[in-house]
Amino acid sequence: MIIGLAADHAGKELKEALTELVKALGHEPVDYGVALDNEQSVDYPDYAAMLAQDLISGKIEAGVAVCGSGIGMSIAANKFPGIRAAVVWDEYSARMSRAHNDANMLCLGSRSLNVHRAADFLKIWLETGFDGGRHKMRRDKIREIEKKNFKIRIED
Repeated sequence: MIIGLAADHAGKELKEALTELVKALGHEPVDYGVALDNEQSVDYPDYAAMLAQDLISGKIEAGVAVCGSGIGMSIAANKFPGIRAAVVWDEYSARMSRAHNDANMLCLGSRSLNVHRAADFLKIWLETGFDGGRHKMRRDKIREIEKKNFKIRIED
């Protein structure tokens, strides 16, 4: 799977560690870069947008976005139709974001998770499939909201 990884200055180190994990798990990482050092501040919406646009276009198959809390990246990414970005904080939320919500972007907080916890969540997230069924019906309702509000056609 081709997985894009993006971070702001707060998430740089965690993103770098997760990029290595993605490689070790046999996936192809695409690094969206970040500030040269942790002292140089960058704006998370810029990185969330790059990741979201490439996910929508099919250039990448999944996204991982890291900022201080994961929340900012999630908010920015979810402004794009077709993006289902989920902030996860434990094993259950990592699993359910995929199984029930078909999340295509994982958002993590570098200031609330250590690298080991974040790696565990990423592994769970990548290993979990979408359950479909009643959850597909709900995901499809979200797509209808996007179609109505964005006036565009969203492909499966």
